[in-house]
Amino acid sequence: MSAGSTEERILSVLEDDAQASYAEIADRVDVSKPTVRKYIERLEDEEVIVGYSADVDPKKLPSRSIALVGLDAESERYVDVIRALKDVPEVEALYTSSGDHMLMAEVRAQDGDAVGDVIDERILGVEGVTAAHPSFLQERLK
Repeated sequence: MSAGSTEERILSVLEDDAQASYAEIADRVDVSKPTVRKYIERLEDEEVIVGYSADVDPKKLPSRSIALVGLDAESERYVDVIRALKDVPEVEALYTSSGDHMLMAEVRAQDGDAVGDVIDERILGVEGVTAAHPSFLQERLK
């Protein structure tokens, strides 16, 4: 079995369950715990694995709203926009995009009004951001 395939299987287990123990991963991937540890440490060192998180159903969060916001920016300010958006605490995740927008941001705040305030005041206030198009998440289906 190739290293690539072992690595892919370990990543697949972690994507399904970020809390899986080395023993659980080793069982599911059919390798030893030390092998799992070695692969995970290397993937973390190479920043392939950049963190661990919990998937949350936004409908079940009390007093919490989540929006995915498509963002556009002036090309010459693109890098500065990314740096500034990384510093906005309500921006939980930020992605480059090849779709309708240059960037996609996951924004979390107390409620819909607060998300709107974050977009209006903090995101659109970043020099170089030209547009923000929010979509509020309603219910997690998978």
